[in-house]
Amino acid sequence: MADSRPLSIGELEAGFSAYCQALRRLVADGRTLESIERTLCWHNLNALHSSLPQRYRSPQDLYRRYVRALAAEQPPD
Repeated sequence: MADSRPLSIGELEAGFSAYCQALRRLVADGRTLESIERTLCWHNLNALHSSLPQRYRSPQDLYRRYVRALAAEQPPD
């Protein structure tokens, strides 16, 4: 059974890059915002932003940034 204790801020910070990578992948896979908001990476990014807003962007900001980046990569029709 998985450990159900909440992650410490240090543990969340250590995983920040992986959470961002997971969010980027979910966006690239075309997942809806509603389904992404139910993921562990979203929860952890939100916890980091809530605890340290001056250091970490909100997951909503990251989501919008990744959507714009993905759209910019698409060739024009």
